[in-house]
Amino acid sequence: MAPPTERPHIVVHAPGLDGSRRVTSGDETLGLATHADDVSEILRLADLYVTDVETTDLVEWQGGGPDDWPGLSRHHPTP
Repeated sequence: MAPPTERPHIVVHAPGLDGSRRVTSGDETLGLATHADDVSEILRLADLYVTDVETTDLVEWQGGGPDDWPGLSRHHPTP
């Protein structure tokens, strides 16, 4: 039997003072997101293709979920 494939642990950290959120994999910072779409793009650039960052168990959202971007709502209007 083949060993299980190790899955990366992706964390979207709590919003900073400017509302942006750091995205990490282990000890590595992958990028800084200002919207859930940014998280998808950051993961794509890291060769981690996640179709829905809002519902996957691959991504841990800390300090709020994928709709929590305090201070940034004026830049990304809610549909």
